[in-house]
Amino acid sequence: MLKGMIAALAIGLALPAFAESDKVKDVKDTAANATDSAKDALHTDSGTDKAKRHAKKKVRNAKKQARATKNDVKKDVKDTTDKK
Repeated sequence: MLKGMIAALAIGLALPAFAESDKVKDVKDTAANATDSAKDALHTDSGTDKAKRHAKKKVRNAKKQARATKNDVKKDVKDTTDKK
């Protein structure tokens, strides 16, 4: 049981090292959006592939906007608490 607790603690402490930053996620999303835009410019795919790609693009853009909003709020809170 002690070994299990130690393993769980080690995993819990190691996970943040593998997490991606918001900037990395934004770069990946931007690259994926550029790829999708290039595919749209070719006009070679069917309607279902195009619809799936557009849906994924909307989700990526929504996540990117949510990350930006979260970071803005965190910055505002930090600025507010630092001014005291």
